[in-house]
Amino acid sequence: MNDAALNATAPARHGLGTLTRWLLSAEWRSHKGRALIAIATIALGVALGYAVQLINSAAFNEFSAAARSLSGQADLQVRGTQPTLDERAYPQLATLAGVALASPVLELDVTVPDRTAPLKVLGIDVFRSSRIAPDLTGVPASDTTLDALADDAIFLSPAAQQWLGVRSGDRLTLRSGTSDVRLRVAGSIVRARPGQRIAVMDIAAAQWRFGRVGKLSRVDLQLERGVDRERFRRDLQDRLGSRFVVGETRDVESRTDRLSRAYRINMNVLALVALFTGAFLVFSTQALGVVRRRAQLAMLRVLGITRAQLLRQILLEGALLGTLGSIAGIALGFALAHAVLRFFGSDLGGGYFPGVQPAVRFELLASAIFVALGIGVSLLGTLVPALEAARAHPAPALKAGGEEAALGKLSTPWPALVCLALGVGLTQVPPVFDVPVAGYLAVALLLIGGIALMPRVTSMLFRALSRAGNGRRRAPVTALALARLANAPGQASIAMGGVLSSFTLIVAMAIMVASFRVSVEDWLAHLLSADVYVRVAANGDTGGLNLQQQTQLAATRGIRHAAFARTSQLLLDPSRPSIALLAREIDAADPGANLQITGTPLPPSAWREGETPVWASEAMVDLYGYRVGQRLTLPIGEHSGVRVVVAGIWRDYVRQTGALQIRLADYRRLTSDTSATEAALTLDPGISAAQAIAALRTLPFANALDFAQPGDIRARTLTIFDRSFAVTYLLEAVAIVIGLFGVAATFSAQTLSRSREFGMLRHVGVTRGQILALLATEGGMLTALGIAMGCVLGFAISLILVFVVNPQSFHWSMSLHVPWLLLSLLALVMLASSCTTAVAAGRQAVSVDAVRAVREDW
Repeated sequence: MNDAALNATAPARHGLGTLTRWLLSAEWRSHKGRALIAIATIALGVALGYAVQLINSAAFNEFSAAARSLSGQADLQVRGTQPTLDERAYPQLATLAGVALASPVLELDVTVPDRTAPLKVLGIDVFRSSRIAPDLTGVPASDTTLDALADDAIFLSPAAQQWLGVRSGDRLTLRSGTSDVRLRVAGSIVRARPGQRIAVMDIAAAQWRFGRVGKLSRVDLQLERGVDRERFRRDLQDRLGSRFVVGETRDVESRTDRLSRAYRINMNVLALVALFTGAFLVFSTQALGVVRRRAQLAMLRVLGITRAQLLRQILLEGALLGTLGSIAGIALGFALAHAVLRFFGSDLGGGYFPGVQPAVRFELLASAIFVALGIGVSLLGTLVPALEAARAHPAPALKAGGEEAALGKLSTPWPALVCLALGVGLTQVPPVFDVPVAGYLAVALLLIGGIALMPRVTSMLFRALSRAGNGRRRAPVTALALARLANAPGQASIAMGGVLSSFTLIVAMAIMVASFRVSVEDWLAHLLSADVYVRVAANGDTGGLNLQQQTQLAATRGIRHAAFARTSQLLLDPSRPSIALLAREIDAADPGANLQITGTPLPPSAWREGETPVWASEAMVDLYGYRVGQRLTLPIGEHSGVRVVVAGIWRDYVRQTGALQIRLADYRRLTSDTSATEAALTLDPGISAAQAIAALRTLPFANALDFAQPGDIRARTLTIFDRSFAVTYLLEAVAIVIGLFGVAATFSAQTLSRSREFGMLRHVGVTRGQILALLATEGGMLTALGIAMGCVLGFAISLILVFVVNPQSFHWSMSLHVPWLLLSLLALVMLASSCTTAVAAGRQAVSVDAVRAVREDW
């Protein structure tokens, strides 16, 4: 290109840039309110998603770092499939060729009197542990260096000292079974992470004090240089057999990740619901803005603006809204995350990250992703209106009255039907890495398809209503409203896009939460069939009633029957969390009397000789492939291969990682463990629960027991449930606000663009009050249609959430329950608010002088 051409194109580019800035500033000044609403919606969606991401990321990273500090520099960890293993395995491991150092560890969650959470106590060999896990080394407060080996000495992290209200030199009372263990705080663990509540003591003292003589939790191995770790791990696993699990320290992070992944992803997806809904608000705002400026944009085409330049101009407007909203959302999300971590903790109700104190930190990658999401949804909402404006022919667009023709393509039903068909098909796709990716996509496609189908449904419905009223006397306002809606379905559908999307999500989430809550209530009613429940060490794993204490408890006055139970754990896969092994009294002929059985159980007549029946939770079906009648071997007790048969599948809303139920007599036969951790008490006729509890409190070990009635357990469980779904309730409120924002923005744009129409009506004698009544009627009809379609679409999406997303995420099923009263109240609120908003938005349009409005050229 020569210098003359360059000099000629430079002013053109400069003039185009000036025109772009002028058009942007003019649109902003003319419709600042709608732009602010769109920006606020994008900001709200980005803020919620970014805050949830920051909270979960901070909590998970801190919890993983705390778990790594407990493992130190170990290359491998050898654990038993049971919570503890025989310490005789330690010298065998320490003398293996290729092992440079072996460190035994006893890890306990010890009950703390008058505390709601246990204290993690690690018994270590201080000489070996200091070389593998130096972060666990306690620093004596005095000059007595042998305190690290004293049988009454315990070292606490700073967070544990603050939590327990003790300092060096104080006495600390912990609990082992039903007995108190009094220890001396000998110093601090100065290298513990902030918020990490842990304690360490000599391993021999921990074994003796907490009744674990001869037992270990794991053995940490540090390999010699040059040893192939993966090959050594495989060979060692083959040598040890199925009663041991050889894993790496990163398996701890993997188990934590698997345990909390579904919860974290679901929270992020729910938080992005607001951003997803905001995309429809941006679409409606931009679409109506383009329709309103149709003649202006056509004039720019006549004056020389190309289609590409016009397309870029409109997309730039949408990108600007998205950019401003995203930046504001990042700042708001960071502040929200900081406030939540400071005042409410890090688990958002899930309870997956106990004992950590994470601090929110700015994440560049996450920030960039959410900024891109905000801009992306804004551009997505702007793309269709921008393409229509760029493709429109200038001559027809310059004429008034072509607004509805510009939206005619929206009434094409095929894209909507394709989205709906794809959404239905994706419900049959299995999860990916335990995440229901296809389920989420199905929800999104159903929502997009339902909204895209709105113009065709609107046109068909209101034309049918208009024809049905021909020949009948009808109020002029109603007749005008029906005629308008029947002949302008595109604009009507855009106006209801925000209402439809928000109410659809409200219905879907309300049905999902209600179904889950009612299912949990039914499950508790089935499970809590006794009169009084007794637990030992409700917040730790060092508790248990011996046989003598069980006899005393069962013989207490007023107790007709005491059904004891024992809870333990099995580690079947080093990359997954341990499953629960629940031993209790189960009637083999009628297991449904004790368990909420799903499907048909295996009758005792189908059991083979020498088999032990177990009943698997629904999570075992998804995670481990268990089926009724399946026969396999499990490492229970001292037996490496106990032959078991799956006698039934039961519903469990507590342990999403899996659980097995076994008869108490079988458990005691296989493990020789006769202790019990809880008891379900049936009372004699005429004895109240209060009287029975009063009698039980006279037992010598009553201080170690926790008593509860079914109603108390049910109330506590539902309180935890509501706290866990607090974010969902917040998102429902946000969806309502976004829906009302959409009504305000779209009706404001429509009423201003209809000023000529209102002026003509004023000329033929229609009063301002009748025009406002007309707007209220249109708003009411459209909102009612949006609510009706939202109910249908929301119900369909709730089926996906209840029967696809939740089972694939948390591995439990639930029954469907529709909260009719709540949905009716929400529908009335949305209907009244929409009518009020439509009237308020129309006041400015009807205030324009009738003659000036009719004479406007555009």
